[in-house]
Amino acid sequence: MAQMFYIHPDNPQTRLLEQVVKILKNQGVIAFPTDSGYSIGCLLDNKQGLERVCKIRNLDKNHNFTLMCRDLSELSAYAHVDNTTFRLLKNNTPGRYVFLLAASKEVPRRLMNEKRKTIGLRIPDNKIDLSLLELLGEPLMTSTLILPNDDFAQSDPEEIEEKIGHQLDAIIHGGYIGEQPTTIVDLTNDYPDIIRSGSGDTTPFK
Repeated sequence: MAQMFYIHPDNPQTRLLEQVVKILKNQGVIAFPTDSGYSIGCLLDNKQGLERVCKIRNLDKNHNFTLMCRDLSELSAYAHVDNTTFRLLKNNTPGRYVFLLAASKEVPRRLMNEKRKTIGLRIPDNKIDLSLLELLGEPLMTSTLILPNDDFAQSDPEEIEEKIGHQLDAIIHGGYIGEQPTTIVDLTNDYPDIIRSGSGDTTPFK
């Protein structure tokens, strides 16, 4: 059964997040709050963890996974971007966006969209996430926690524990988060393509 960590959304407790980091580095899979609902994640090199995420979410090989990063300093290692794209990212992060980018060779093939060789990038506007990523020192492989046959992301950590707690190693309880889906922007072409309009302002990409 998953260990529940009650983390303050405005003042995350470092000692508790350090325990979550240990779980992640021990091949763990966690559920955690973001600025747009709860997500599920593990480290990039955790192949078994990825398989567990796919099983929980019932995902196929064409799913676009997202790298959740603390800032743009980690970007160049995992994605190919030109100067124009970098400026767009810099001006709109952190925020409620997922950006689709051309994946670099540093991204494990199992995390890419098999057809397009793309990867999602996200820098969340969430203090818990940013504190966790700072302690972790590397990105998290993440996917929005939408369970099979559901249309929306999970928003209540108590329900997450009840439904799939036996399939997770840890749950970060950051409070109830209403449905606020991210805006998905494809930046792999010559111009931004808005794949989904969500809570992130689309004006900068039109």
